[in-house]
Amino acid sequence: MSLLAFAQLYEAIDSTTSTNAKVAAMVRYFTTAPHADAAWAVYFLTGRRLKRLAAPGAVREWALAAAELEPWLLEECYAIVGDGAETIALVMDQVPPAAAEPDVPLAEWVEARLLGLRDVDAAGQQARVIGWLRSLDRLQRFVLLKLVTGEFRVGVSHTLVVRALAQAAGLPATVLAARLMGDWSPSPEWFSTALSPSETDQDRSRPYPFYLASPLDDDPAVLGDPAEWLVEWKWDGIRAQLVRRAGQVHLWSRGEELITHRFPEIAAAATRLPDGTVIDGEVLAFRDGAPLPFSALQQRIGRQKQVAQMVRAVPAVLMAYDILEDEGVDVRALTLDERRRRLVHRLAPGGEGEGPEGVLRVSATVDAVTWAALAEERAASRARGVEGLMLKRRSSAYGVGRKRGDWWKWKIEPYTIDAVLVYAQPGSGRRASLLTDYTFAVWDGTELVPIAKAYSGLSNAEIDEMDRWIRRHTRERFGPVRHVEPTHVFELGFEGIARSPRHRSGIAVRFPRMLRWRRDKAAAEADTLDTVRRLLESVERNR
Repeated sequence: MSLLAFAQLYEAIDSTTSTNAKVAAMVRYFTTAPHADAAWAVYFLTGRRLKRLAAPGAVREWALAAAELEPWLLEECYAIVGDGAETIALVMDQVPPAAAEPDVPLAEWVEARLLGLRDVDAAGQQARVIGWLRSLDRLQRFVLLKLVTGEFRVGVSHTLVVRALAQAAGLPATVLAARLMGDWSPSPEWFSTALSPSETDQDRSRPYPFYLASPLDDDPAVLGDPAEWLVEWKWDGIRAQLVRRAGQVHLWSRGEELITHRFPEIAAAATRLPDGTVIDGEVLAFRDGAPLPFSALQQRIGRQKQVAQMVRAVPAVLMAYDILEDEGVDVRALTLDERRRRLVHRLAPGGEGEGPEGVLRVSATVDAVTWAALAEERAASRARGVEGLMLKRRSSAYGVGRKRGDWWKWKIEPYTIDAVLVYAQPGSGRRASLLTDYTFAVWDGTELVPIAKAYSGLSNAEIDEMDRWIRRHTRERFGPVRHVEPTHVFELGFEGIARSPRHRSGIAVRFPRMLRWRRDKAAAEADTLDTVRRLLESVERNR
């Protein structure tokens, strides 16, 4: 196996929309590749990346020099191709090839070659990278460039990688999902352990795979009797698992980032839990019995220093809503009602936990006997500082990933504004050749001020139509970004709004997305910055 085999795996995954075909390609690779190569393949396929070894701009300059091209020509090529690595891989066809690269294993490429770029200066990096590109075919160049620049992505989900590994090992997918959680380093030993049918988990800090709710777009009455469902508030924080094992405490975000050091008050409270306890919940900025806006929590997320000062300024709690391990026993297969009973017992006043009014809190249930009554509670969500309701089947086990049917999130309707499209740039992956990432603005007097960026919400047909329009109506270009004629209005939806000195508008919106293309509106009819400010002030008054 080699870089070529990994590049061919990338091509097999990227060239199909069939999930079964993607899984089959990965199974073939995992069952034939050396364990050292397979470990690195899992690392990259699950979204982990090497810290950037060379800046994309520097690599473009190196390719220009090697191909003896003018910068404008490379920019034109990029505008057509839409992806920097692919553009350079194509440009290198113009460079006289060197002798073909020998069949070097992927692990050797990464460990002995790519990571070695950190130890040489820019001239040395240029010589090595261009030398490698000259000796590789186009597909291998493309994949190598993605690895070098830290921009490797491929159209396969974490769930599909887990499924492929499970098939290759002949193990349940839940076992593989757990073994891929937390910190691990790609090595042949790690890969052997991950696929071993008899190996026990020695990493005591490791969380369980998170169970995710699906959005509920239908009338909740389709779910049947409300009595069969446990209803909680949908908190607006950081989904996290608190792990207490072997005398140590570990707090993991859903993104598998260890955030223990950023929330020392939660870690300290967890020391009162017995070993063998894993709790699932939400980290919230919390004061005076109520959640603070997510923007307050962001202050804690972004601070690596002055943590003690931030603890005082923005106190945090873990709002617990499930227990996954109790007294060292995996209890995920138990019903939600039973797990809830254990969670309440574990965190009850006078028990080992912190109690309902401390740093570790049990998420309250919402008691209403009809869907109509629950709809009224949901309508008042924003006044409570929450995003809506969570609906969980009382008889459900704790699953893996986003499995539809037992857990639903019934969110409140988003805030909306009408804004004008002003900038566009290419997307990534399969959208790399299309202009799909948009910047929107609102009116401040006679000037359009950017307010949000969004890339989701349009149909494929609308994306194609807008891509063609943007290319014909570009006013200016700034690298990959196009400044377009202010013509089209879109209704944008977003979950939160806050003041932000980092933004020109002074306002930041959370999770913006396109709800619809307002073909019925002229640009002059879009919202104003004053309108958005009034919305912000209204939100602040109601907090």
